[in-house]
Amino acid sequence: MNFKIKSRIWIELDGEEFLGEGKVKLLKAIAETGSLSKAAKAINISYKKAWHLMDSVNKSSKKTVTINSVGGKGGGGTSLTPYGISLIGVFDDMNKMCWEFLDVQLEKIKQL
Repeated sequence: MNFKIKSRIWIELDGEEFLGEGKVKLLKAIAETGSLSKAAKAINISYKKAWHLMDSVNKSSKKTVTINSVGGKGGGGTSLTPYGISLIGVFDDMNKMCWEFLDVQLEKIKQL
């Protein structure tokens, strides 16, 4: 028998998804590319969807998660605030600890 656990973790705020794997993936891509447009392309979603995802995170968050700079000579861009960077770290830690727990529990099932 080959047991496998399937799980996804997300955080809800007032019944709505605040932060999940997709939004964290987009935040990481923004951190890497410095641009919402480039981040959307990097994770293969439309700019419109990426904009809506970040807008919902910023509106529901107690602090600003991303900062947009207006284009000009060097072009515009999007960057993460220290709070946004912290959100990624905490979410990744929670995800990792949950998977470690689930792996231990799966081993217990295999031992039965």
